[in-house]
Amino acid sequence: MQPFLQLVAHDLYTKIGNDLSRTVLVFPNKRANLFFNEYLAEESDQPIWSPAAMSISDLLQKLSVQKAGDPIRLVCELYKVFKEETGSRETLDDFYFWGELLISDFDDVDKNMVDADKLFSNLQDLKNLMDDYEFLDEEQEEAIRQFFQNFSIERRTELKEKFISLWDKLGIIYHRYRENLAELSIAYEGMLYRNVIEQLDTDRLKYDKYVFVGFNVLNKVEKEFFQKLQKAGKAMFYWDYDLFYTQRISKHEAGEFIKRNLIDFPNELPESYFDIFRKPKKIRYISASTENAQARFLFSQTAQMGSEKENAIVLCNEALLLPVLHSIPQDVQNVNITMGFPLAQTPVYSFINAAMELQTNGYRPDTGRFTYEAVSKILKHPYTRQLSDHATRLERELTKTNRFYPLPSELKKDDFLTILFTPQSNIRELCDYLLRLIKSISILYRKEGEYDDIFNQLYRESIFQSHLKINRLYSLIESGELSVRTDTLKRLITKVLTASNIPFHGEPAIGLQIMGVLETRNLDFRNLIMLSLNEGQLPKAGGESSFIPYNLRKAFGMTTIEHKNAVYAYYFYRLIQRAENITLLYNTSSDGLNRGEESRFMLQLLVEGPHEITREYLEAGQSPQNTLEIQIEKTPEILRRLYRAYDTAQPESVILSPSALNTYLDCRLRFYYRYVAGLKTPDEVSAEIDSALFGTIFHLSAQLAYTDLTANGKMIQREDLERLLRDEIKLQGYVDQAFKQELFKVAPEEKPEYNGVQLINSKVIVSYLKQLLRNDLQYTPFEMVAMEKKVSEKITIQTALGPLTLRLGGTIDRMDAKEGTLRIVDYKTGGSPKIPANIEQLFTPSETRPNYIFQTFLYAAIMSRKQPLMVAPALLYIHRAASESYSPVIEMGEPRKPKIPVNNFAFFEDEFRERLQALLEEIFDEKEPFTQTEDIKKCAYCDFKAICKR
Repeated sequence: MQPFLQLVAHDLYTKIGNDLSRTVLVFPNKRANLFFNEYLAEESDQPIWSPAAMSISDLLQKLSVQKAGDPIRLVCELYKVFKEETGSRETLDDFYFWGELLISDFDDVDKNMVDADKLFSNLQDLKNLMDDYEFLDEEQEEAIRQFFQNFSIERRTELKEKFISLWDKLGIIYHRYRENLAELSIAYEGMLYRNVIEQLDTDRLKYDKYVFVGFNVLNKVEKEFFQKLQKAGKAMFYWDYDLFYTQRISKHEAGEFIKRNLIDFPNELPESYFDIFRKPKKIRYISASTENAQARFLFSQTAQMGSEKENAIVLCNEALLLPVLHSIPQDVQNVNITMGFPLAQTPVYSFINAAMELQTNGYRPDTGRFTYEAVSKILKHPYTRQLSDHATRLERELTKTNRFYPLPSELKKDDFLTILFTPQSNIRELCDYLLRLIKSISILYRKEGEYDDIFNQLYRESIFQSHLKINRLYSLIESGELSVRTDTLKRLITKVLTASNIPFHGEPAIGLQIMGVLETRNLDFRNLIMLSLNEGQLPKAGGESSFIPYNLRKAFGMTTIEHKNAVYAYYFYRLIQRAENITLLYNTSSDGLNRGEESRFMLQLLVEGPHEITREYLEAGQSPQNTLEIQIEKTPEILRRLYRAYDTAQPESVILSPSALNTYLDCRLRFYYRYVAGLKTPDEVSAEIDSALFGTIFHLSAQLAYTDLTANGKMIQREDLERLLRDEIKLQGYVDQAFKQELFKVAPEEKPEYNGVQLINSKVIVSYLKQLLRNDLQYTPFEMVAMEKKVSEKITIQTALGPLTLRLGGTIDRMDAKEGTLRIVDYKTGGSPKIPANIEQLFTPSETRPNYIFQTFLYAAIMSRKQPLMVAPALLYIHRAASESYSPVIEMGEPRKPKIPVNNFAFFEDEFRERLQALLEEIFDEKEPFTQTEDIKKCAYCDFKAICKR
């Protein structure tokens, strides 16, 4: 294989000789020159005066008297002209992103040297005078006819009116904009190119020979530039192509533009050099189920590919760079990466993003508070934790206290956190704030001895680039050029940073090449692997947005989607034409924009290509995982933990609650994890109100209401409840206070900051509170004995180690008394009443076991021995209490048989205590292991299901 650049080097050396100092090589990109110099050096054993080399963009910029303008400043300048010419009141915020679109269109107009007056002329004039446009060929005329067939000027809509009114102004805006930029000595790229060509004097050019190497699609500016130099006898042209797609297949898209170039600008190399595609090649198509699978498979192939320098890995999807880098094996000595590392994948980018989110969406100027989500995100960031010793503790404290809307004063625990949590009110302050934060971060990378660390070098460069970009925006704001809202500035900064890459340093002409598609221009490799060769990746999906309709673009010879598809077709075929071993991988999974289709170029090569192609399928090795049953035996250590936790003789013993016993009956293993091993779910701050929190807020609201009602005595009278039911403000006040205490964790005097869902929940709890009071109206008068009362009782059981005394108990929602009966009331804000057949059912694990009744009966058993009144356990389902016939009395009995109301717990106490004793002895029985529940439905919302893998 003889690479194209080697052919060029040999031919140029043969024709010009050793002294190439008066020659300049012009490439589509800069990378080709590095390889070219190597080949040129091989041509002679004597020193050679090397030619100058540059890209076409660099050459035209050097010939220009104007400088390329900053993209953001260019939009600001266009906005000034737009406002003056249209009288629009549109803000720069609304204009900015479609202003970029307009500059892109103006750029295309200039690069293709379109007559802007004719393009942007009145649409009616364009239609009437179409016959006078002699510069249009038949295809372009047809394109304009198509436009007017689809765009009727006569039938107008509001949208069409807006388009026409702006279109009529675009010509004036275009000329005024160019005039203003010329006065400032700046230009957008197309304007700069057009001005160079229009003012070009070939006699005054610096070099004798301009050698154009490896171009393909030429815009009108480039074409005219080539023609002027050709006419002056100062140009040489080297085109790279193959007869396969320029001659053998007559209308191949890869050869569409190169054929025209060969006619207009004859090639310095003979045609015989370009009949190489048909030579033997080993071509493999490999389908993979994921993007990452391709990267993992990749380096199993490189070991068989010989010299590193002859190998290239081309990433059609550049997001694969990181997986590929992580997959490089140790035995690959030299790697050259032509793509930059995305700044968006560095810690400084995520930190800047978190800081901007904190100061924009994360801060509420009306209340002067931050939101927990924004504060938590930045406190968890590694940079914050390195720069502040208080960050971790502060984040934990906010989570523990459920602080949704912390005040800045609560967060300023040290100097760095003071900078971080000082609200910024305008764009100048926001930019200055970000620059100060970046300077603070840079301190982390100033320690000696860290310069050898590759990641530190990368992150140091990312900090420098971020500072550079944001400082540029700061300068524009300071000068008054940029005046936008903070949310627009945030979008701008995000856009600027995500478009930035950090270049890798290395020796470009040595080692395995990892490249993007555009970097492959002019380069040839013996062994080639292309990843993600999917439709939508090559060619890239969709065209760029434009204000100029497609048919008008086509009619005036501007860039269209067909141009871009032809360009990518050329890149693909040119890259594989000299390669001998070609492996093309594509992703078969449908995900987002990727439809799981191989590229059209692969299908085209399969049908039209002269080579045999093998298809292979990449599959990930999978082995089904068996979930092992978990059983925890009661070892001496576990028994010690149990005794230490619940034996009243131990100083740190705790009460064994009904919830713990219910957990044991539902799933013994869950009881072990929660109450023996002491595992807990991590604290979270959530604005959502789950059923447990909803119940807690209702309980507290009811407690607050009855605390007020019993302030002057324990008896509750009918008129007291009726008076409270009429006082909506007071009822809402109880609920607000409960929300502040249980959810918002703010001081009682502060106003609760409800979001939409929380407000709905608040109103529902008020309605539940009213329902409770209405229900109690039927029961008046009664004595409110206690609310949220903690009760407990000591029970002694027999174990293998001897007698063990435990303390059982918990918190009773409410106890009231009437006519010699003490009611034990448990409020329920969800679920539905169940009727147990007997006491045994309360202790038998099953899906339908009434655990609420078990809890209420346990409290009834405790209270039966603490006071003389008859005890009646009750469950008050608030959401079902609207019916006049509703009763909170618990009933027992077999299905389809008469039910017995539990008005006196004494009839059931003995059996309940007997079974409770047996349950407790089972828990402390060393022969009874902690096992998983057989009822899988219990696992659905279990905190420990990830451990059990159920």
